[in-house]
Amino acid sequence: MKKKEKTLNFNTELNLKNTNFKIDNINFKKKNNSEMKLEVKGELQPNNKLDIKNFILSEGNNEIKIINLILNKSNQVIKIDRANFKYLDTESKKNNFNIKKLTNNNYIIIGKSFNANSLISNLLKSKKEKKNNFFERKLNIDMNMDEVYLDEINYVKNLKGKLAITNNKVKEANIMASFNNDQKISFTINNNDRGEKITTLFSSKAKPLVDRYKFIKGFNDGKDGYLDFYSSKKNGVSNSKLVIYNFRVKEIPALAKLLALASLQGIADLLTGEGIRFSDFEMNFSNENKLMKISELYAIGPAISILMEGYIEEEDLISLRGTLVPATTINRTIASIPLIGDLLIGKKVGEGVFGVSFKIKGPPKDLETTVNPIKTLTPRFITRTLEKIKKN
Repeated sequence: MKKKEKTLNFNTELNLKNTNFKIDNINFKKKNNSEMKLEVKGELQPNNKLDIKNFILSEGNNEIKIINLILNKSNQVIKIDRANFKYLDTESKKNNFNIKKLTNNNYIIIGKSFNANSLISNLLKSKKEKKNNFFERKLNIDMNMDEVYLDEINYVKNLKGKLAITNNKVKEANIMASFNNDQKISFTINNNDRGEKITTLFSSKAKPLVDRYKFIKGFNDGKDGYLDFYSSKKNGVSNSKLVIYNFRVKEIPALAKLLALASLQGIADLLTGEGIRFSDFEMNFSNENKLMKISELYAIGPAISILMEGYIEEEDLISLRGTLVPATTINRTIASIPLIGDLLIGKKVGEGVFGVSFKIKGPPKDLETTVNPIKTLTPRFITRTLEKIKKN
């Protein structure tokens, strides 16, 4: 180390063997007792600006190399000229990609492979956790990756797109990729003339996205299953619509309890066994601060259909109410409607029990569920079911 006036120059070389070392954001961790060399060269300037001219980490075949990384006193990135990443991560996935500065605030991320599992998990964490402010200025990023893992199993190919980041928020995005069987996934963010931020996400496979939510277990895509999401945000309020087609779930704890309480044991057993298939799931909801309002959640399948509404106050209170009806009851009810019933269902109808109305309320870890049998379906339930059946 050498200090000249108010500038501190440093040049460090460390040989690490018994020291633990990890970088969480890129899922890198040094192996136990492995030989790792770390070289850091740079200077700390009078305004507490940190200029890292070279950062080189090498461990066997793993190598991370960063050239001319400048950080401000808050450790935000002012600029980076080049970064090369080639390593095997903690999930045994190969990461091989480069970051290059093109001009001014324009960068490109290009490479053969990247495991985004940890990055996606961090982005989905609670809003209460401290937000990361990585960048001091706005950035424009081009992406061109041969292969990107979404989780430990699912990955996409030929990921290409653009990101525009301002104040550490993605202002614009347009990303496209394909799954192994050429099914597509796309993500966009745009701002319209009315001052609304429009976000869309479409995936021909819903499983890699839905599996991250722990309250659903054993989610499986159907033959033509896909996910479609649309959201419009203005003045801190977002209005969204989520649609998932053709999927099967083996276990939703709250639903399994509800089915058991309603004495629909056959369906409850199916939910924790082979699973219940749904052809359509549609949810319309809004978010403001910590409050999510569900104006309507409707799911229909061969065994059961659900219509629900309510609200969720993040980590404090859940309040939901709705109607749950076996499909045989729906068929029988709709079949009784003159002409329309014959056209949609046919003259033969199955036997079935009446449905139930339900309420779920309380703190997330101490929910109270109540059910009451119903003998007639609400016009709203019948209307929504007719819409879905006619659409299919």
